[in-house]
Amino acid sequence: MRLLCLDIPLPGASPEKYRPHLLEEVRHAWQLYQSGFVRDIYFREDRPGVAIIAESDSVNSARQILATFPLAEFGLIDWEVIPLGPFVGWESLFASRDA
Repeated sequence: MRLLCLDIPLPGASPEKYRPHLLEEVRHAWQLYQSGFVRDIYFREDRPGVAIIAESDSVNSARQILATFPLAEFGLIDWEVIPLGPFVGWESLFASRDA
């Protein structure tokens, strides 16, 4: 299952509170990339944070893995997890106009 995972800063979180954990956060993301959980990771352009495209068996399983990020363990972020499915709109390109 493909998932879009967006970090959510929790009340009281700030760049100053993130800073001591950022190197470990990046190391952890690298380990999850190597494991196949993280497929793509991007910095957000609308605010500080990340968007992760992940692969997992379920939303619950993904939430458990995301909870192991250091910023999550220190209570600085949570995650919004959005399941994604294949885009089936392409079929309309090939549908008969007479139908």
